[in-house]
Amino acid sequence: MDIATLSGIIVFMGFVFGAIYLGEGIAGFKPFMNMEAFLIVMGGTFCALLVNFPLSSVIGVTKVLKKVLTTKGEDTSRLVTTFVSLSQKAKKEGFLALESDAKSIDNDFLKRGVQLVIDGADHEFIRNMLETEIDFIRERHKAGREIFNALGTYAPAFGIIGTVLGMIMMLSSIDDVAQVPRRMALALAAAFYGLGSGYWLFMPMSGKLKHRSEEELFVKEIIIRGVLLLQSGATPSVVEANLKAYLEPEKRKTVKKEGAAA
Repeated sequence: MDIATLSGIIVFMGFVFGAIYLGEGIAGFKPFMNMEAFLIVMGGTFCALLVNFPLSSVIGVTKVLKKVLTTKGEDTSRLVTTFVSLSQKAKKEGFLALESDAKSIDNDFLKRGVQLVIDGADHEFIRNMLETEIDFIRERHKAGREIFNALGTYAPAFGIIGTVLGMIMMLSSIDDVAQVPRRMALALAAAFYGLGSGYWLFMPMSGKLKHRSEEELFVKEIIIRGVLLLQSGATPSVVEANLKAYLEPEKRKTVKKEGAAA
């Protein structure tokens, strides 16, 4: 679970609730419990999403949301250590000896790369296979970001639509003074729901997806480099030196400690 994402959502919600409670008390929450405004904003946003994107992409938004909330970054220092260990074994026993190691690897992308080396694929074939997969991953990530970008754009817009609708309904029944507060509440609650969901949830989630995508693609670039070094028969020291260039200084120290422990 991504603590930063959940913390940002929950803490801001606490600030909003606290501000309402301190200002108006328990009764202050009643104007925000407006189902009409909620339906206009969320229903309209969802329908606009259906118009803009294929149904399969809209249905798949739950998987994208899961990626935002639960995905953890790969430990790049451990990745370097893994390649150094594989290169040591390959130098001593040959590529076929890596079969058992490949089966125990959790990262599917890394497992496929190592398996290609074991199968005797040449340098260009391995590079083309893995880089093609990266291209498809990049496109899938882009589609997920576009969905949340669209949600962040549509929600505030439907908040304004709800506001205009509420004002029209209020003005059309201005002869009934008792209806004015309820219609005004609808108008303002719609704006609150639209702006709040757009800039508090959807747009930040799009940003988090972009960050997740960059992290994942960076890790895969390291894996491609490591697999190609492994296939070329580079010595463990060369593999380590090349891959550590991708790491931050602190993580480079971690590689040394893990290598010493191994």
